[in-house]
Amino acid sequence: MRLVVWMATASGRGLRLLAGLVLVGVGLAMGGLGGGIVAIVGLVPLLAGLTNVCLLAPVVKAPFRGSRVRGA
Repeated sequence: MRLVVWMATASGRGLRLLAGLVLVGVGLAMGGLGGGIVAIVGLVPLLAGLTNVCLLAPVVKAPFRGSRVRGA
């Protein structure tokens, strides 16, 4: 639960955005099918950071939206 709460902070969102950008960049640099898969996988944390959601939250029965986690 602590991880989910931290992921809802600005630092957590920033880390998700950075991780997503790195994965997309690495995937594009790799090229080919494998690189495309890495780039697509990188879109998951990138979009999660942009939309302020935590995909791990439902696993620990926490709110999906970051704003609700901070308010809880």
